[in-house]
Amino acid sequence: MDAFERLASQARIETAGYGVPNPDGKVVIYRMRRAQRAFDNPALEAAIEAANLLEKPVVVFFGLLARHPHGSLRTYRFMLEGLCDTAGRLSRRRIGFVMRICAGASSEHEFARLCSELRPALIVEDQNPMRRREPARPNSLGAPLWSVDADVIVPCALLGREHYAARTIRPRIREKLAAFLKPVGNRQVRVPFREPRGLEKTAPDLSLLETLALDRLVAPAPGFRGGTSEGLRALGSFIRERLGAYDRARNHPESDGTSRLSPYLHFGQLGPHTIALAVRDADAPLSSRNAFLEQLIVRRELAVNFVRFNRHYRSLDCAEPWALRTLGEHARDPRKYCYTARRLEQAETHDELWNAAQCQMVESGWMHNYMRMYWAKKILEWTGSAREAFDVAVRLNDRYELDGRDPNGYAGIAWAICGKHDRAWGPERPIFGKIRYMSYDSTRRKFDSRSYIKRWSR
Repeated sequence: MDAFERLASQARIETAGYGVPNPDGKVVIYRMRRAQRAFDNPALEAAIEAANLLEKPVVVFFGLLARHPHGSLRTYRFMLEGLCDTAGRLSRRRIGFVMRICAGASSEHEFARLCSELRPALIVEDQNPMRRREPARPNSLGAPLWSVDADVIVPCALLGREHYAARTIRPRIREKLAAFLKPVGNRQVRVPFREPRGLEKTAPDLSLLETLALDRLVAPAPGFRGGTSEGLRALGSFIRERLGAYDRARNHPESDGTSRLSPYLHFGQLGPHTIALAVRDADAPLSSRNAFLEQLIVRRELAVNFVRFNRHYRSLDCAEPWALRTLGEHARDPRKYCYTARRLEQAETHDELWNAAQCQMVESGWMHNYMRMYWAKKILEWTGSAREAFDVAVRLNDRYELDGRDPNGYAGIAWAICGKHDRAWGPERPIFGKIRYMSYDSTRRKFDSRSYIKRWSR
């Protein structure tokens, strides 16, 4: 078992369970959660490598929740489009795929049932940094459990603690980047999975949308189609058409010089290795490539670090003491405008630029990164308290953004409303105190706001 033990000791793998693989086990099961792809997936590759050492087949399990607090036609259609793509890719790699509809609030019951049916020798899962981590304990599923960080390039566990700014995490990432920024590999299985007779599963199909309890007021995003194949096409288009000017154009919402890859990253349909290596090796100016890789690696992995190590990432309690202090000192400052959550959701404010950003999010499922900052800061300015502002921003983001419910979104809201990953700014302003301020006039001078407003206003 020396080769197996060496594989288990890799920095990307965390063990949560005890003992060697079950000698009576028949398969290696990969429990797919965030990394919903069969291409450049470190968790899947760890499962395949272990299975090849054990001379076992690999089967992937995905539990589709019939009811989800943020389940909408928008998110579920994109996810199911991706799962259709993933199922086909797994089949071509001779890997099994079992998707089951889960009636409760989690997929634990269905996964345990599958384990009792297939008797795994080993279980592998991809990590979700937004889940509360529990101490390692004996695994009740009859096999050791490996947890693999497939969401970032440098495994989050190696950073050890919450980092407070890009300047503190950047050197830690850079010193380890060469060891991890390399092709993931897409190895072949030695033993193909042969499906036992009567194995219960549900094929990923868009017709399922008619049977699930979804928020049907949030329509599918018209400019996005889910799946690894679609994500690769979007990546290629970005590199050909917009990467060359990324360092200059990325903060211009009216022309949208960004990659628009965040939904594919959020659902794990593309992995960061795929994108980073393609951009690093692209025929584009070094300044643009470096600017993009700073966002993809340093800033994105700072956000993942934030949600993994700060359990209050969805509320104002995530803030640093200086931010809570300055917001508290200005909590009673009068608001010139004060809007209810409903009026904000309906884009019924005096600010036509903010209204346009809200409409872009509601109608398209995506908001330009620069406008997200302005959008959240104005919610702070126009609601009764910083805590209310944080809650409203999270609720709107998670309901309408195709890439909502994501570390990047929570970190962005925390940056805008309570100065997370930022510093104290002076002079102090009403309501904001020492939190960085953005104004309508200064923002619209940075880009063609009239064009943006005309495009997205109702």
